[in-house]
Amino acid sequence: MLNSLHNCAKRLRESVIPFDSASMEADIQGMEAQMAEPGFWDDRKRATMVSQQLERKRSSLRRFHRVTDELEDVELLHQMALDADDEDELSALEPRLKDMERLVREYRIELMFSGEYDAGNCFLSINAGAGGTDSQDWAEMLLRMYVRFCERRGWKASLLEVSQGDTAGIRSAMLEIKGVYSYGNLKGEQGVHRLVRLSPFDSAHRRHTSFTAVSIIPVVEETTFEIDPKDLRIDTYRASGAGGQHVNVTDSAVRITHLPTGIVVSCQNERSQLQNKDTAMRVLTARLNEVLHQQQAQQLEEIQGELKDNEWGSQIRSYVLHPYQMVKDHRTNHETGNIDAVLDGEISGFIEAFLEQSSNSSGS
Repeated sequence: MLNSLHNCAKRLRESVIPFDSASMEADIQGMEAQMAEPGFWDDRKRATMVSQQLERKRSSLRRFHRVTDELEDVELLHQMALDADDEDELSALEPRLKDMERLVREYRIELMFSGEYDAGNCFLSINAGAGGTDSQDWAEMLLRMYVRFCERRGWKASLLEVSQGDTAGIRSAMLEIKGVYSYGNLKGEQGVHRLVRLSPFDSAHRRHTSFTAVSIIPVVEETTFEIDPKDLRIDTYRASGAGGQHVNVTDSAVRITHLPTGIVVSCQNERSQLQNKDTAMRVLTARLNEVLHQQQAQQLEEIQGELKDNEWGSQIRSYVLHPYQMVKDHRTNHETGNIDAVLDGEISGFIEAFLEQSSNSSGS
């Protein structure tokens, strides 16, 4: 156990050292001076961007000091326990070091983010693909997995819209996820997810393969374009729900179609039709903004970026329950046999592997 604790502390120290806190502090001082200049807030858009960057840098620096202070504390207690040959104290330090490993891991991921929208919120949509009822059941399993992941991170995940499956599961759903760096963390989840299992919907209990597509879009607060109301078709309908108090008794759900691109967005979770319309417009704005950033505004397929056909051969990750248990990401080769934990929201390892691979390939 002594070697284990020593190696753990060493890994933590090596993980934290590369961060240049002095440079970060200088950046913060420079931005604070910039914000204090007369007329700074005259350019509202630029001022907002600078203030958001400043807050992210302050948050990053606070986390750095929190991690390093905790690490120094643990290292001191560890050395004192070694000197006193106190096995009980060493045992008590082990879970604390595990928590430190998690904090450092999350912090290292945060330092990898450099994209324009990485620090912000996102919309996550799920669409069942090839596989019939099994695919719709798989879509509902993925929805639960992402909701549980958000709960683990302390993020808020609101269900904006859900379309129930024919006999089980869901055909589609959309979440709005609010949390610092939620888009940066989840952007690598975009793609087709494949499930292999013995089907509970097959009377012969044969093995089935199901596909579900996941799309991640950043929430945008400001845009450089305006949406012409003449380009929109707005429909209202009665929302489907889980039953009881969750069923809407009025036609409050809203579906908006952007006619030039064919983009369709829906919202049914708010209490009023006006609130659902406002939320649906935010989703539409985010999707159109994604089109502009990708410079692909001709076809709906291009809106999805690298999202491929929702079928065999296009998956980014496979979840195998039979004949063995394994989850494997085909981009990074990261894998685990603990599929129950993954389906319960423990997907941090896959997110880290994707971000590290992206960081290395970009030379950052």
